[in-house]
Amino acid sequence: MVALAASQLSHPEPGSRREAFEALKAELSAKASLPALPIEGTVATAIPELDRLLAGGFPSGSVATLEGSTGRWSVAAGLVAAMTRKGLVAILDDGALYPPDLAEAGACLERVLIVPVRKALEIARAADILLRSRICRLILMPALALRDSIWTRLATLAHRNGVLLIVMATRAGAALSAAVELRLHCALERIIMRGTHGLWGSFAGFELCIDLRKHKHALPGRQARVRALSSMSS
Repeated sequence: MVALAASQLSHPEPGSRREAFEALKAELSAKASLPALPIEGTVATAIPELDRLLAGGFPSGSVATLEGSTGRWSVAAGLVAAMTRKGLVAILDDGALYPPDLAEAGACLERVLIVPVRKALEIARAADILLRSRICRLILMPALALRDSIWTRLATLAHRNGVLLIVMATRAGAALSAAVELRLHCALERIIMRGTHGLWGSFAGFELCIDLRKHKHALPGRQARVRALSSMSS
C-alpha cells in the first residue's frame, strides 16, 4: 500500500505551493493533445447482484456516487479488490478509510495509492491531477461542496481519460447529482447473526438494499439486495 501525503502533490513551502501546482497542471495540460483513451464498456463490481442491476457494472470513463450511511464502503471495497487485480487504484482519504477492510475484501494493498486530504481544495486538486495522469483506472474520493463547473470538469476529465471516479457521499448534493452518470444508494436491510440469537449469537454479516437513483442508460427505481458476510462466518 502506498500512502502519499497531499503536500507531496505540491511544494511543501507555503509561498510556492500554488506556483508548483500550476507548473504541474501545465505539464499535465501539455498532454491534452493526446487522444482520449478508449472506453472499455463497464467496470464489474465482483458483486453479481449489483452487476446485474447495472447491466455489467459501472460505466467506464464516468463519475458515479455511492451514497448512504451504511454499506457504501463494503461495495467500494469489492470494486477496489477487483480493480487491483489489474492495476492501480487511488483513494483520496479524508479519514474515513480503514485499509484492513480493503484487505479483507481481497484488495491488493500494494496497488492502492492513498492520498490523505482534508480540505475541499486539496481534494479537488488531487482528483484533477490523478485524472490527468492516467495512472489509475479507478479513483475514490469523498463528497464535498464544489461549484458546478468543477464537477463538470472532473466528469470531463474522467470521460476523456477512461477513468471511473466514484464519489463517496451520505447524500449527493444538487451540483454533484447533475454531473454524475450513475447514482447508487445503499441502505441496511438486516443484520445476519450466526448461531443462537441474543447473548450467545455472533455477528455474521448484513444485507444491503442498493437503490438505482440515476443511470444514463436505464430507468431509476430498480433495486438489488446484496449480502455481505464477515470473513469469520461459516
